[in-house]
Amino acid sequence: MGVENQRAGVSPDSQQKLTVSEDSGQLLDGSVILTRLESIVNWSRKYSFFLYPFVTACCGMEFMSVAGPKYDLDRFGAALPRFSPRQADLLMVVGTISHKQAPILVKVYNQMTEPKWVFAFGVCAVSGGFYDNYATVQGIDTLIPVDVYVPGCPPRPEMVIDGLIKLQEKVAKEKFSDWPKGASPVSKC
Repeated sequence: MGVENQRAGVSPDSQQKLTVSEDSGQLLDGSVILTRLESIVNWSRKYSFFLYPFVTACCGMEFMSVAGPKYDLDRFGAALPRFSPRQADLLMVVGTISHKQAPILVKVYNQMTEPKWVFAFGVCAVSGGFYDNYATVQGIDTLIPVDVYVPGCPPRPEMVIDGLIKLQEKVAKEKFSDWPKGASPVSKC
């Protein structure tokens, strides 16, 4: 028996069967964790959002306070904003969207990396708000798919943080099969 096998405590002829539960993982010998690739990828994604703020109206002031040091979105994995949609996976639509802005929003969404998530911040992004007129889109979900709705005029920072936690829970439950074709890590194997 070689030195490597003595350290590991496993002889080359031993037949060991290990079962791994479907949830998180199993700790073996204090240094090895058995888990699924899906769980590791989702764990890392839920704490590392790269957000692109699409700020158009007065909710932008509340967005700045949520991103500031008092509430600190960085604690929840949404650190510094990205200034290119190609570097982002979380689109935060903050405020009113007019029909003239709608094609720009769709273009930004299409430029984002996969998988991507959308966060509707404020009642105007959620449902058009009190701007029920010819110039305003009545909810961004008529243009792009939305993952989290946070209503309010403007929403309280605690509501925004709660919405981010809900998004983390959603990301943690995703399956590779739910991802668009070619975006899954296992599609490259």
